[in-house]
Amino acid sequence: MKVDWHGAELTRATVIDRHYRHTQNVRRFDRDLKAWIRSEIPKTLGDVMDERQRRQRAR
Repeated sequence: MKVDWHGAELTRATVIDRHYRHTQNVRRFDRDLKAWIRSEIPKTLGDVMDERQRRQRAR
């Protein structure tokens, strides 16, 4: 199912699929995190937020 990234209600369980595009809402993420998001491993928005927080703590 294709997600409407501009209008849908997004939750931690929202699946990031092959149709995912970096919208204005996620452009504040760094390039390494964007590459991690686009990797072949399926993930959810919750996975992305957990990874983002992990990276921020590691700084």
